[in-house]
Amino acid sequence: MEQWISFAKGPLFAFAFLVMVLGLIRLVIIQVYSLILQKGRRLRNVPWKKIALEATSWAVPVRHLIPGTRFFSVTSYLFHIGVLTVPILLTDHIALWESFLGVNLPAIGHRLADLLTLFTMACIILLFGCRLFIPRLKSMSKFMDFALLGVIFVPFASGYLASHPNVNPFPWETVMLVHILSAEVLFIAVPFTKLSHIVLFFFDRISQLHWQLRPGAGDRVAEALFGKETHV
Repeated sequence: MEQWISFAKGPLFAFAFLVMVLGLIRLVIIQVYSLILQKGRRLRNVPWKKIALEATSWAVPVRHLIPGTRFFSVTSYLFHIGVLTVPILLTDHIALWESFLGVNLPAIGHRLADLLTLFTMACIILLFGCRLFIPRLKSMSKFMDFALLGVIFVPFASGYLASHPNVNPFPWETVMLVHILSAEVLFIAVPFTKLSHIVLFFFDRISQLHWQLRPGAGDRVAEALFGKETHV
């Protein structure tokens, strides 16, 4: 089992991480090329400052909350905090990033990591329930939406069990191997699923430029779908 763990931590981790990075770079290149191809010289007259401010406003999307889905939106926002913080800044992971990338990152303590892990797992369960029981969200949800929540849940759950032997009913080696492999499955899934919004977030928020909609078209579509108080 130790050999499998070593292999998963070494060559397999490098392969999965490389697939994710190269896949995301490919998506960004396609988006940029598409913009240049569609707009060409007209990109010089684009109101970049306005677009950047609009895209940045989604970092704390208070004014973008849609009536009827506010609980889902807030839960999703909080879920993203845990998903980004724990894998990157957990003390045990920092050593991995340093050895693999040579990057020295600040670390969070185990107690805070435990709280964020449990919080993120709770958010995943709530998001799953929202997609399953709220009619509007259920009608828009596909199998992949539920599957991705499961793919994200497993590394968090297995990581928590591996670091807490007192509540772990399974052999530590097995849980650790599941933790590493599930994280690598997540890496590989990122550039080929909705998780690619890690890098496509900005492109998704510049509809007036990227999708070539008329000014105000996004607001009118949102109003038609969700009511007059909605804006995008």
